[in-house]
Amino acid sequence: MSGRVATGGNSTMRTVLLFAGMAGLVLLEGLTGGWNTALGIVNMGLISAVMALGVNMQWGYAGLFNTGVVGFVAMGGLAPVLISMPPVTQAWANGAPRMAAALAVAVGVVALAVVLYRRLTGRTRVLAMLAVLIGGFFLYRALFDPAVAAIEAVNPAAAGYLGGLGLPVLLSWPVGGLLAAGAAWIIAKTALGLRSDYLAIATLGIGEIIVSVLKNEDWLARGVKNVVGIPRPVPYEVALQSDTDFLARAAGLGIDPVTASTVWVKLLYAGLFLVVLLALIWLMERALNSPWGRMMRAIRDNEVAAEAMGKHVTRRHLQIFVLGGAVLGLAGAMMITLDGQMTPGSYTPLRFTFLIWVMVILGGSGNNWGAVLGGMLVWYLWIKVEPWGNSLMGFVTSGMTDGSALKAHLLDSAAHMRLLTMGVILLVVLRFSPRGLIPEK
Repeated sequence: MSGRVATGGNSTMRTVLLFAGMAGLVLLEGLTGGWNTALGIVNMGLISAVMALGVNMQWGYAGLFNTGVVGFVAMGGLAPVLISMPPVTQAWANGAPRMAAALAVAVGVVALAVVLYRRLTGRTRVLAMLAVLIGGFFLYRALFDPAVAAIEAVNPAAAGYLGGLGLPVLLSWPVGGLLAAGAAWIIAKTALGLRSDYLAIATLGIGEIIVSVLKNEDWLARGVKNVVGIPRPVPYEVALQSDTDFLARAAGLGIDPVTASTVWVKLLYAGLFLVVLLALIWLMERALNSPWGRMMRAIRDNEVAAEAMGKHVTRRHLQIFVLGGAVLGLAGAMMITLDGQMTPGSYTPLRFTFLIWVMVILGGSGNNWGAVLGGMLVWYLWIKVEPWGNSLMGFVTSGMTDGSALKAHLLDSAAHMRLLTMGVILLVVLRFSPRGLIPEK
């Protein structure tokens, strides 16, 4: 008993020291690089921590290897556009009715095909389903294509899409979670029966399909033309700089108005993200230490034994996959709110799948606090390694003659220091702490 208590105490102390070290890095950045930069790292670090929690739920709790993280983040990022942007009235009048009819036809065709698949057999089923699917496809396109043309023809330079509902942007955060959860449910219903390696391939492909749809369907969110000017839940810096009370407080602190306004806005964002993160950790810790959490870990460790004990493994996998997807969608909506723009071209697997997995593995798979630490630390390194690499290569090549091919090569290679550093750090941590910085208890 005393041994377990001592182990638990050591684990808690290790967690506290690691988070204190992370806080020290942020403090050092604030003192040396400026608080604008430090708070920018903190804000994206908090969002990255939420993303890591979502992947940790799927992998750390249930052993589900999801390599389509980018798709769920992108689905969540769509929510601020659909919820908070003002509607394009002319586009709604020109194409919305036909678009709604086309989508209704698509849903109806799929539902009818499912009914036919369940009720018919043999050759009759095949022929009936082919007739429904082929006929439904042409009917869908007959409604969808004119609707898209009508919507995208409305001021394509500044609009060319339906717009949103004009509601407060904070409402888009839970909606982002719901959109990603819906996508996760559809994916899980079709892919969770696959073995882990095939599940990884399937989710990778589906994630890329989601991103491709966002890039190419201009009527939905302007595609690669991007949506800018997404409303914010905090004041704009320009508004603060014209507020006499704020200017007086900034002068009292001896800070110029521009710096004071940008720091204050980032602090407000940090407060919002921290509230969301702490709420998620509280809920996840309670879930993980409940009978449900013990059941999920039992299924992860031995599916055959859990199924023999009467646990419905596929149903539990579906549940955790949807919950993890919802958390990723929530993080995606938070990120777009922070950026103030929706840029589908920025959704790459390197940034929104590989890097999130590094966060989870580095922090400690199966441990919520480990996922949070991994999210914060990896994002800090992702931002700082590039300037460190430039400085290092500048120092290494300082004695070389100008025009040297080796010098030019070394300076050009500084751009790749991020990937090299992530790989080296991951190898070192896995060598000396295979279960992550904060291992699962």
